[in-house]
Amino acid sequence: MKIGIFFGGQSREREISFAGGRTVYDNLNKTIFEPVPIFVDSLGNFILIDWQFIYKGTIRDFYPPLTFLPPSPNGFQVYIESLQNLSRELQDEIIGSIGKKVQPEEFKGLFDFAFLALHGPFGEDGNIQGLLEWYGIPYSGSGILPSAIGVNKIIQKEYLESGHFQDVKHLVIPKKEWLTGDGGVLFKDLVKTIGLPMVIKAPNQGSSIGVNILQQNDVDLFSKLVDQSFFIKRILKNEWDRFSDEEKRNFLVSLTDIREGLGFPLIHEKEVIYHPEALWKYLNSEFSSGKSGVDLTSLNSEEEVLVEGFIKGKEFSCIVIEGEGGSIALPPTEIVKSKDLFDYRSKYLPGVIRKVTPIDLPEEAIEEIRSRCVDLFRTLHCDVYARIDGFYSTDNKIYLTDPNTTSGMMPSSFFFHQAAEIGLNPSQFLTYIIRTSLASRIKSGKDNSRMSWILDDLETKIRSLHNQSKDQIRVGVILGGYSTERHISVESGRNIYQKLSSSGKYLPLPIFLSGNNSGYELHAIPVNILLKDNADDIRDKIKNIRKSPVIERIKEEGRDLTEKYVTEPIDHPIRIDFEQLSSIIDVAFIALHGRPGEDGAIQLELEKVGIPYNGSGPESSGITIDKFGTKEILNEHGFTIASQYMVNRSEFRNDREAIFDKIENMFKYPFIAKPSDDGCSSAVKKIKNRQELIAFSELMFRNEEPLDPKLAEILNLKNNEEIPIKDFFMVEDLIEAQGADHFLEITGGLLTKRNAKNEIEYEIFEPSETLATGEVLSLEEKFLAGEGQNITPARFSTNSIEQRRISEKVRSDLNQIARILKIEGYARIDAFVRIYGDGKVETIVIEANSLPGMTPATCIFHQTALSGYKPYDFIDAILEYAMRSRKSEVEN
Repeated sequence: MKIGIFFGGQSREREISFAGGRTVYDNLNKTIFEPVPIFVDSLGNFILIDWQFIYKGTIRDFYPPLTFLPPSPNGFQVYIESLQNLSRELQDEIIGSIGKKVQPEEFKGLFDFAFLALHGPFGEDGNIQGLLEWYGIPYSGSGILPSAIGVNKIIQKEYLESGHFQDVKHLVIPKKEWLTGDGGVLFKDLVKTIGLPMVIKAPNQGSSIGVNILQQNDVDLFSKLVDQSFFIKRILKNEWDRFSDEEKRNFLVSLTDIREGLGFPLIHEKEVIYHPEALWKYLNSEFSSGKSGVDLTSLNSEEEVLVEGFIKGKEFSCIVIEGEGGSIALPPTEIVKSKDLFDYRSKYLPGVIRKVTPIDLPEEAIEEIRSRCVDLFRTLHCDVYARIDGFYSTDNKIYLTDPNTTSGMMPSSFFFHQAAEIGLNPSQFLTYIIRTSLASRIKSGKDNSRMSWILDDLETKIRSLHNQSKDQIRVGVILGGYSTERHISVESGRNIYQKLSSSGKYLPLPIFLSGNNSGYELHAIPVNILLKDNADDIRDKIKNIRKSPVIERIKEEGRDLTEKYVTEPIDHPIRIDFEQLSSIIDVAFIALHGRPGEDGAIQLELEKVGIPYNGSGPESSGITIDKFGTKEILNEHGFTIASQYMVNRSEFRNDREAIFDKIENMFKYPFIAKPSDDGCSSAVKKIKNRQELIAFSELMFRNEEPLDPKLAEILNLKNNEEIPIKDFFMVEDLIEAQGADHFLEITGGLLTKRNAKNEIEYEIFEPSETLATGEVLSLEEKFLAGEGQNITPARFSTNSIEQRRISEKVRSDLNQIARILKIEGYARIDAFVRIYGDGKVETIVIEANSLPGMTPATCIFHQTALSGYKPYDFIDAILEYAMRSRKSEVEN
């Protein structure tokens, strides 16, 4: 059955939609579905996109392609709407570079069913649903009416209040009234009628875009927040003039952001400004002519802003689905935040907030929440599924605040998180959504005979899935650990599990590793625990496992569903050792990062019991885990490395001033300080002065886990950012251009194979160019969809012949490095590249990762796509190499 996946779109949530569409594309059960990716660009074009582009980190990484972009000396990334005077012919040429433009009348010839992963205006408001109904295409989720209600928060308020789902005081501010009225008088009235804190919302946005909480009685801050919700920005001359060029660039990068800034194009006095470079020139011109300020408005702004009272209490989200016998509310999830607002970053970056399922309330209160969510689901005439957000207040009242007819579909979203509590893995839940949506569309009486035939065929295929597990290869996906990289390990492991679970070839089993350096603990875990928010939540759930009466009741309500779709091998955590592991799996995929995992320790344990595994063996892993030692070895083989020095805890404690003096004699500020045996940008800091060096040293060599807040502030650490406790760390020169004509940071992936003589051969992929928005490449930029700027292939030269020559030289260097380090399986090598005017190319290695991150957004998948590997194909090749290598060892 061909499934057209609609993703991207015109809204400010397009990046999350893009990532969600990728999740659906990867997780559809490949034995019964064929995914057909339909990318919707921000001009509303439907594009049958070439699959390779699905694995780019962000839309702006590939669309519009670099060749169509105007010159940008400051390296601004823009969407296609920032291209001025875009003719239909040029649009078609741009579209042709990534796929094929399709018209709605062509849909029926391309796919049987539309899976909607679009968010916000044009995707969640009934527009696309109406278009699909016109052309007779069944689609996922709710129909036109509930979609239209669900996207507009002002209309929602009327429904919610009339149905007694909430009674929060509110006021709507029209844009014209805001621009011409007295903001101070309005603010006084709002404080009197609504009170503080108050919530200020852009009514047509999702993902908390344009939403702020005003805590204090501050009219200036109020005006600023209302402007943000209208997507208005006033830039003052005295502020602009104080900025350095770097600060101006960073300011405009922030302004370009469609989630937290205004996005482009912008309007000033009816003049449209399409590009950040044009705005820079425009501001300089306006301010030099004597203007004191410039008011900018997004071309896609709001006409009204909603202000409402703040609800004190527990925030929750609840998925409601259509069961075989009626609507079922899945266990509501409590959102435990470090601050009041559940913002964009909190929603989509793993580990920033905690999801507690079910919400920590008495059973009666949970059942009341579930009952009210089902009531609202029915009142809005929702179909198939919806996500309903709300609060359980401190005075024990339930307030339902935001019904969503399309939930976020990131791997860690509520959509999959709550379905897992009744036993459905993501692939199974998507199958359920398609089957149930098809049945719902049949009820409309439109083309129902044809849809009934499709449904009958699908039902037969779903029943056949229960018999396929007997012939599948059992893969133990080992994830977690106890390093600062444990949360990324969970994301990698989840992604591997999900890719394998949608195949007919493999049967994955998640294996969570915990413990400490004195001993490991292994647990085989079910999917509901696998999809907990992060490694710490998984560990705590295993230790404190107990059956929730609420979840047991929901499982009973949904038994017809689970019996139809679930084929999972376990439903509770099971403590095992490596010997027992060898009896339940055929091969292991180690998704651990740092120690243990990349140091060879787990590999040794697996070898003892004869389990083949991915990646390098103990010897090579023991080398590459040590960044300092790795670079020393490469230096001995003629590679350029940055000067480096290892700082030891005992030496530091004996005479810290002498250590600081020595470092300052060896290195000039700024330089890099980092752990020598952790990855994922964990605790990598650009040190600019002695105060920061002292803070970094004290945190690294502390004796207890909590961070000193004063030291954390000196290093400008983010919320929840961790610094590991170590006995040593390394300092190295900040790698710079040093006279090179072109200088860039790259990361290159590789895959090993064996030829007919059983010799190792390396396939080196086209490297990616990585651009950090801060001082060093952050965890978010490496692993969070929509955050990092990775350009694949790296831009070595604008001349195609030179581009090829330089790429071949860099890949040859990476090949040599892999051989020197005896890497096997797959790996990622990070480096800087200097390209000189005389044609010389120099590769300066930063580190080699023997078990690189395998999260959905990581750039290794961008690279493998260029060589024809979909993520599943790449993972399959890694496992096949592991199993063949082990078989060869046994035979020898």
